[in-house]
Amino acid sequence: MIPPATTFNQRAHDALQDGNLQLALERAMHHFVDGRLSAFARLPHGEALRDHARVIRANAIARLDEHLETFERHARANGSVVHWARDDAEARAIVLQIARENGVQRIIKSKSMLSEEIELNRALEGAGLDVLETDLGEFIVQLAHDHPSHIIAPVVHWPLEDVQKLFHEHLGTPLDASITDLTAAARRALRDAFLQADMGVSGANFAVAETGSVVIVTNEGNGRFVTTTPRIHVALVGIERMAPTLRELGTLLQLLARSATGQPLSVYTSIVTGPRRSQEEDGPEQVHIVLIDNGRTNALAGELAESLYCIRCGACLNVCPVYRRLGGHAYGSVYPGPIGITVTPALDGLFPWHELPQASTLCGACTEACPVRIDIPRMLLKLRADSVDAGLAPAWLHESLKVYAKAASNPALFKLGRKLAAKALRLAPKTENGWVKKMPGPLSAWTESRAFPPLAPKSFSERWRKRSQSRQHER
Repeated sequence: MIPPATTFNQRAHDALQDGNLQLALERAMHHFVDGRLSAFARLPHGEALRDHARVIRANAIARLDEHLETFERHARANGSVVHWARDDAEARAIVLQIARENGVQRIIKSKSMLSEEIELNRALEGAGLDVLETDLGEFIVQLAHDHPSHIIAPVVHWPLEDVQKLFHEHLGTPLDASITDLTAAARRALRDAFLQADMGVSGANFAVAETGSVVIVTNEGNGRFVTTTPRIHVALVGIERMAPTLRELGTLLQLLARSATGQPLSVYTSIVTGPRRSQEEDGPEQVHIVLIDNGRTNALAGELAESLYCIRCGACLNVCPVYRRLGGHAYGSVYPGPIGITVTPALDGLFPWHELPQASTLCGACTEACPVRIDIPRMLLKLRADSVDAGLAPAWLHESLKVYAKAASNPALFKLGRKLAAKALRLAPKTENGWVKKMPGPLSAWTESRAFPPLAPKSFSERWRKRSQSRQHER
């Protein structure tokens, strides 16, 4: 992943000033959150199921080497060709080689965050191949030369009015076209591509070690076309996507759609087990499975291994107060939101992404929503500590923490500091309810978008002492 040239604070500032983005996020987030809560309310023993799913993911990651070997053996027995890619460059080279060896010119893709991670489209188009995204959201961002901003909803940052303008320019639909009309226009544009493509590229929600199968979950049916109509199917699989057995896959699927969209199960759940058999009429002639590491082994060996439990439902994004204000592009990574700010440094190293762990209130809403209860706040604290230890924290923050540590270990100094701070804040400009609307120096970043509560006139210790004295006097 290529780090952006701008800082996180710059991107966050731009997002907060973007009225269209704020409108789109406001419309979408409540829908996702309410849908998830409703779906789990109707699920018997839902909390116990989440506990079980966490155990499944923890065991799968702990024994990942065994499951990968089992998966490879069974996938090859099914007739699939299994490739191993250590990094994004190897993964791109493998897909390009498959295309060249088979005379591929036209490629269709179903939604795949991993293909975004390895920047596959750029490599394929650079080689002169035609590449078309077939997921509706991905199709929109491709038309607009944009990129996804959510794990499951690529265009959550686009208000309907902007999509209407885009389709009017590219597909000739009316400016006031309904969602149904827009979807129908996209279907017409994609139909010929499905029938003429030489290769289909998909991701994988899960890979089942027991059967050597790749599992693809969609709501639009495009995944079925991508994996069956072209003569070649290439599945990009992150090595952490292993589900040991079909039984355990069933548990994970019960949680995935409920957490993502509030559905009991996605509309299409495809289990691809090798190429077309001789007696079958449909399906690809070749199935290639590319198992991609790209930093996952390094993450597995460290304190951020828990980030690999993620089943990519996006629930943590939907409840995160930071994501709900900024959207995905502010993070600068393929993976936004709470899970993104842990998994991105885990895969790509801390240095390019040391700002991301600060993009959290540590409120814990992400862990509450996560279907496998990933402890994201714990990992964020670890990453923040690593940033300070590596000297990557801003100089003003580093020095301020030193001063605070000295004051916090000296009661008299701490009391003096509190009184001075309270006096300084009393001089700052206030809102109608008495909150501070403009802070000095680096702290002004806080008050650019929200007010700061004033310090109490008296500390808790002072109030407790006065209360105790009053009671003694009454006696």
